[in-house]
Amino acid sequence: MKHATSRELYEYWNRVRGSDRAPRRGTIEPSDIRRVLADTFILEVADRENYVVRLAGTRVCSLYCRELKGTNFFDLWQDEDRSAIQTLAAAVSEDGAAAVVTVEARTVRNQSVAAELLLLPLLHGGPTFDRILGSLATLEKPYWLGNEPIERQTIASLRLIWPDSAPKFGRRRTDNPGVREPAAQPLRPPTASIVSLPLPNSRRRGHLFVVDGGKDQGGSR
Repeated sequence: MKHATSRELYEYWNRVRGSDRAPRRGTIEPSDIRRVLADTFILEVADRENYVVRLAGTRVCSLYCRELKGTNFFDLWQDEDRSAIQTLAAAVSEDGAAAVVTVEARTVRNQSVAAELLLLPLLHGGPTFDRILGSLATLEKPYWLGNEPIERQTIASLRLIWPDSAPKFGRRRTDNPGVREPAAQPLRPPTASIVSLPLPNSRRRGHLFVVDGGKDQGGSR
């Protein structure tokens, strides 16, 4: 995660959930994340094509120069990017993954800024992940930010994170019990398994990607 907002929100979410796959909506205290609250939002998962914005911080709304509450989160995206973000959101709400997306946002005057989007699963009304806690923070602060609304945004990169364990399709051969892995400096906390999408030689199966070819192509990254 490139942005301090993303890291702080993820660390808070990870701490609050404890041994559970995700925390409950009621355990999220705004005062605990007051430093990043303006960059956060909460989505209600209505169905696969409708993730309704229930709360949105002031800095998130200022990016679009309008109130986002009550809107469909997917309406912020166009064409193939809309399909990709729906696939990613399904992995969050159905599988309990976390998602990190680098976004290129542009105004009607073609001003651009990079931002980082974080999506984290929440429990609310039952056993399913029917809420999503998220953040959206720009990687820089151009002079026009908040005065020219973002009109379109595209995905520059995206990653899925399984906080506890990787799904089978994302595991390396050396992740199997009894297989020794060469000693190396860890690149991430051992509790987080990261898979980038899309991967080379991958094919879609449901809302996930399956990689053909072997350990070098199918390994976690």
